[in-house]
Amino acid sequence: MSSLGTSKGVLEIAKFGLYVTIPIVLMYTFANNTKNLQKFMGNRSYIVYPPEGPRPQSPEELREMARELARKRNNQ
Repeated sequence: MSSLGTSKGVLEIAKFGLYVTIPIVLMYTFANNTKNLQKFMGNRSYIVYPPEGPRPQSPEELREMARELARKRNNQ
């Protein structure tokens, strides 16, 4: 720390302490009180699914359609 000086070294240690302490305190606050967690997460819809569309045809149905098209082409 001699290149930084004592005041800059203390400042860096204090900043590091805050960067480590704040997430731990927030996690502890939300994890120990489930009402806070439910209140926070309940107000936001994280996943919004689109309406379900028509399902694709099964492989057997597609094969049968291909056979019918081939028959029609061969008959013409």
